[in-house]
Amino acid sequence: MANNTISLRSLLEKEKLNGINFLDWFHNLRIVLKQERKEYVIEEVVPNDPGPNAPRADKDKFKKHMNDMLDVGCLMLSTMTPELQKQHEDMVAYEMI
Repeated sequence: MANNTISLRSLLEKEKLNGINFLDWFHNLRIVLKQERKEYVIEEVVPNDPGPNAPRADKDKFKKHMNDMLDVGCLMLSTMTPELQKQHEDMVAYEMI
């Protein structure tokens, strides 16, 4: 599985997002995220924290979303030009799109 991830991520490493190639970059991003089962992070708004009294399943789901959101956000930033990185570094993945 790791080899598949590396080879698919190479799609994003070929050409960084520079502002004029958004559609191609976004298409490749979706392919990578779909394979990694994290595509939902760019499609769903950031969920509200369920709070300390919430059921364990809700807490686990929230934690997974937050961890996946961090992974996807870092991936997205790493495949942008430095100028775009600076513009988006304080955003979560969903907001970057």
